[in-house]
Amino acid sequence: MSATPFSPGPRNLITDVEGISVGQSEDLAARTGVTVVLPADHTIAAVDVRGGGPGTRETDLLSADCLVDAVDAIVLSGGSVYGLEAASGVAAWLGARGRGFTFQTTHLVAPIVPQAILFDLTNGGDKDWGEMPPYRALGMDAVAAAGDTFGLGNKGAGLGARAGALKGGIGSASVLAPAGFTVGAIAASNPFGSTVMPGSARFWAAPFEKASELGDQGQHPAPDSLPDDPYADSKIGASPGMNTTIGVVATDAALTPSETRRVAMMAQDGYARSVRPVHTPFDGDVVFAMATGTRALPDDAARPAMVAMLGALAADTLARAVARGVYEAETLADSVSYREAFLLS
Repeated sequence: MSATPFSPGPRNLITDVEGISVGQSEDLAARTGVTVVLPADHTIAAVDVRGGGPGTRETDLLSADCLVDAVDAIVLSGGSVYGLEAASGVAAWLGARGRGFTFQTTHLVAPIVPQAILFDLTNGGDKDWGEMPPYRALGMDAVAAAGDTFGLGNKGAGLGARAGALKGGIGSASVLAPAGFTVGAIAASNPFGSTVMPGSARFWAAPFEKASELGDQGQHPAPDSLPDDPYADSKIGASPGMNTTIGVVATDAALTPSETRRVAMMAQDGYARSVRPVHTPFDGDVVFAMATGTRALPDDAARPAMVAMLGALAADTLARAVARGVYEAETLADSVSYREAFLLS
């Protein structure tokens, strides 16, 4: 694969960003799972929340007026409110290894582990877990498994996801930016809206496809017209909080906290490029941004333009990750995959 600007990284995963690894775990019986994005060290991070029904943990800590601007891991999970326990497992795993904020008066550390969850409680899996939901253990298993490569589709937080009328999943992508920087994204696609143009097999994110990662979308032309109804091919009977697209974008650039927040804000446009409708009252759309800081940015007049470039590429790359999660997903029970719906018929 050519290492030229605007081409995918060697893995076409968020782990092409130096200092980022990803681990995942699943409970196949419960049809749910957890994805952990693990930086090599305490890493500058920010968050942008635009959905009307978000489920999050420790996102307030990343506000501009708060003390914390760096994280030890970010968790994406199924399970709705139960899934928030996954971050507790990740924090315990990290703390036992001395990763987190340190204090002068104790040997204990405080890992910072923000999280976003998606709703997969009605996908037919066995959720009779009583007082012992599986998410703490799933979080510990996921962070322990973190590495450079990981599965897409029905893996991690994408196992129980559904994207509009199709099976959702976990997707990832990367791009080589100018001046040697890298941008990556990972997304768990569980939106109310459709990721595919109604009446066709073409993803909304098709114009951003690289290296045939979506099965060569050039084979699927856009329809001549689109329905006026923005709910076409969306979920039926959705309620607030029962859908969401949650994701992380990352870059190896040494950004400030405010610059990282701007990248997170710009990256939300990736959801708008890959889902229709988006940011609804029914969704909990969340984007985290991470800047590992392994490559310096120029401290001159060109710096704002480079930050804008990284934010724009983060949006494009996140759109690819959303669609790729759906493209790579497999049919699960009555949740039909993209490939079965369009490529096997």
